[in-house]
Amino acid sequence: MLLFSLATLVPAALLLCGSVLGGGWILAAVLLITVVCYLIDRLFLGQVIPPRPGQEFPAADGLSVLLALLHLPMLGMAVWAISGQNALSGSERAGLFIGYGLFFGQVSHPNAHELIHRSHRVLRGLGVMIYASLLFGHHVSAHRLVHHVHVGTENDPNSAPLGRGFWRFAPRAWLGSFLAGWRAEQQRRARNPQIRNPIHPYFIYVFTSLTTISSSYILGGPTGIFSLLALAGYAQIQILLADYVQHYGLRRQTGPKGRAVPVSAAHSWNSPHLWSSAMMLNAPRHSDHHLHPTRPYPALKLDQAMPTWPYSLPVMALIATLPPLWRKIMDPRVKSLES
Repeated sequence: MLLFSLATLVPAALLLCGSVLGGGWILAAVLLITVVCYLIDRLFLGQVIPPRPGQEFPAADGLSVLLALLHLPMLGMAVWAISGQNALSGSERAGLFIGYGLFFGQVSHPNAHELIHRSHRVLRGLGVMIYASLLFGHHVSAHRLVHHVHVGTENDPNSAPLGRGFWRFAPRAWLGSFLAGWRAEQQRRARNPQIRNPIHPYFIYVFTSLTTISSSYILGGPTGIFSLLALAGYAQIQILLADYVQHYGLRRQTGPKGRAVPVSAAHSWNSPHLWSSAMMLNAPRHSDHHLHPTRPYPALKLDQAMPTWPYSLPVMALIATLPPLWRKIMDPRVKSLES
């Protein structure tokens, strides 16, 4: 658990210090999440985090809870600092925006993703809180009820077909997952009128988002709201990028009865890189996650037979923002898997 803790908590500490002290703290945070992460991945290429035994899971949940409890103070500190409520310069505030945005997209998101798959209501509620505070609460319903059911098919807005660039994919995925998640929740509640929680999940998402927006106004006035919207948009783009690159071009075939074949390890892309995997709580081990959605992140496995990117997940996400380069790298890989 030490590697997971270092990769997630050190950048959090640097960002919090940077919000108050500015200067080198901010630069250190941004460099750690970007350049240092890339260099460590390259330096230790071929070395992977081994799956952990069952006794590691309480510690894994402890780190997830700690990161979740840190999320709201970090978001509040980010809004306060970026909106200019302290003595930081414009360049320092821009650095904080980049650092916090990367953290929310590459640490808070994988942690929230981990938590919403937990059976314990408190843990799952923490995951909902993170997504809703980033104004992306519907992702909870869409991910659990739509994505995991229909991944790799046309019925999943977050599975990109071969040839579709990210900037065409993103708006369709955002709106499509919002609507698909709503329909799935309505169907779930219609099938089970005795459902324990009488409050509709979308009401919780919207209420939490509005509360976050109101809190941002208290922290920084209109500029505070703008800072929150910018940070949330930055984080949401990274969440959509993760979905895009993790399933690009990998489609489930239709079986003899007209249904998609069961999900297999072949329907997700993966990465073996050491530091970025630790920072993202093994989210790049995506095939095993889809095969075992409730498996805690330290236990996720990586097999050589699983589709693998040539670079780490953060690097692939960056490449995906340049569709011609993305297609040049990935389309031949997808076609080679189909042959």
